[in-house]
Formats: sequence, C-alpha cells, structure tokens
Amino acid sequence: MKKRFFAGLLAVAIAVSFTACGSKTGTADADKSTSTDADATHIYVLTAAEDHGWTGSVATFAKEKVEEVNKEGTYTAEVITSADATEQITKIEDIVASDEENIAVVIQPMDDTVQSAIQQLVDAKIPYVAFDRIIDAVSDSAVSNVKGDNEGIGAGAAAYFVSLGLQPGGEAVYVYEGDTSSVTTLRDKGFTEYLTGEIDFAGKTISDDLKWSEDDLDAITYSGAMNWSRSDTKESYESLMGDSSNAAIKWFYAEDDELAMGILEALNGGGISDSTKTAIYETRPVLTGCGGLDEYYEVLRGNSYADIVDNFDGVMSVTYSPAMIQSAIQDMVDYLNGETVEQDHVIECENVVPENVADYPSF
Repeated sequence: MKKRFFAGLLAVAIAVSFTACGSKTGTADADKSTSTDADATHIYVLTAAEDHGWTGSVATFAKEKVEEVNKEGTYTAEVITSADATEQITKIEDIVASDEENIAVVIQPMDDTVQSAIQQLVDAKIPYVAFDRIIDAVSDSAVSNVKGDNEGIGAGAAAYFVSLGLQPGGEAVYVYEGDTSSVTTLRDKGFTEYLTGEIDFAGKTISDDLKWSEDDLDAITYSGAMNWSRSDTKESYESLMGDSSNAAIKWFYAEDDELAMGILEALNGGGISDSTKTAIYETRPVLTGCGGLDEYYEVLRGNSYADIVDNFDGVMSVTYSPAMIQSAIQDMVDYLNGETVEQDHVIECENVVPENVADYPSF
C-alpha cells in the first residue's frame, strides 16, 4: 500500500512548502498515533491561512475539530492552510498525484479558480466536503456542501430594518457588499426577497402592508465590492458622506461585521466633517453586519463605540460563524461512518442584538 510511504513524503513536501511560503499548518502527529488501524482514513482539511478575521478563524476552529478527531482515534486528520488559491491548488494536486489510499478532503475553496483542482479530487474518487464557498459547477459531486444561510443573512438584516420602521421604498437604503462572488449575490437576494415577501426570516414573512414592489427596490443603493475590507469600507463611507445630502441615509446593511466596523471607524475618525456627523446622528441611522466578529460584538455589548452608537436607532449582526467548518469536518466523519449526510447542508442564521449578544459566541 502506498499510503504510509507517501504520507512521509507529502509531510516533508508540505513542511518545505510552508517554510518557504510562511503559511501555517495544523498537524497533530502525536494525536494521530492514537489510531489503532494502520489503514484508517486520513482526512485532509484545507483552509485559508490562519491569520486574521473571519477567514483566518476558520483554520483555528478546524484545528480544534481535527484534534478531536485524532483523539477519538477512528480516523486521522490534519489542517493544511494556504496563503492563496494558487497555493491551495498545488496542495490539492499533490494529494491527488500521491495516489494515496484511504483519504478524504474537507476544503474551504479560496476562490472559484480552485474548481479544476476539486474536479481532480472527483476524478480520483477522493470524497470531499466543500465549506463556505460553494462552486456550483462541482457542487453535485461533493459529499456535502456546508455553508451558512447567505440568503438568510440578507433576510435577517431586512427583517431588522422593518422591525425598526423601514417603509416600502420611502427611505434610502445603502448596502455595503462583500465581493463579486455568489456569497454577495445571495446576501443581496435575501435582503430584497424578504422585503418583497418571497422569503421569510425565522419563520415569519413581512406583513402585506409593508411589502415592497419592484419599483420600491430602486431605493436601494449598492456599494460594489468592498473585498470584505474594513479599510475599503471606511474609505467608501467617508467618500459617500463627502456629499452631506447622504447624511439623510438611515439604513445601512453591511454584509460583514468587518464592513460594519469600517463605518464605525469612519465616524470615529476625522475623514467626515463635524457638521456632517451631526446630520448623520440626527438621522438616527441603523447598522447591520454579520459574522460574529468579537470586536463588533463588543459594540453590541455596549463596551465599544458607545458614544457613537448612542446616536443610532439600532445596531445588530447576523450569525455566520467560522466555527461552521467543524460541521463540515463532522459531515465527512459521518460519511466515513456510513451515515447519511445532507448534501446541501445550510446552517440557519439568527439576529444578534444588544439584548441577546451574551447568548452568542464570537471570534
């Protein structure tokens, strides 16, 4: 069997590659030794680098789950991180080229360019679970596609706005978008489809008298891709408020907690005139985010930016935790155990507000 021979070679290759690229890996060789079956399936968990923010936290949570798998002893597992899509593709190609037996993959694709490498897994009959960024062209071949409810994030933000008095098409709404991927498309779609009554949130639909028409949706302005960047959002918001008439915009749907923090940092800085800030606060804006960023949860807890948020009618976040990677790894374990696994595994989201923030973990 080629497995154990190649495993050593692959470990050396990965170690050399990570040293050269400065990437981190979460191997747990000591824990692997707890497996009593020399032919136990080995699970490779491929994520983005463990650096910062939501994406970096995925690797942190993955390592926790990998440690649990290794201690249980039925299977072995390790985390392999990549700095970018090119590096991740190389890691996948190395795994496939090894011709190693009894392996499986859980992958958080860096971007859609990883599609061809995932197809190589399929062609080699290596089972895989996809997490977060689901690539439609290969999704039918996955054991499971694990993702948060991106449409639900939009619906949650819209439901929150409506609960605070948003009227159909009567007031301007500004959406700070993440990027150009399907994630953003779904978060946009969920927002508008809740307002038009096509979908519900938490089992409730918008009341008939508050439903928006297609013409009403013209009141929504989209920022374009902020690249999930706090600094890009801060700069964009400062530019937006360079026209003081935009201080009248009350409703801000930021599609990530980092983007919401960019708005708060702009209001805390010197890039917006004091007179415009006064006008903004007179509008009593409402701000939503999503993700579970501890820094933004500190705002919801009242421990940060309180002097600014006191001038808001509301702040909230929708859950979309990086800890969902643990569900993806568990789906692979369940599959290897012969259990039925849901291929389209959507993890529902909830609204987190100052009144319930203590009930939700952050990262």
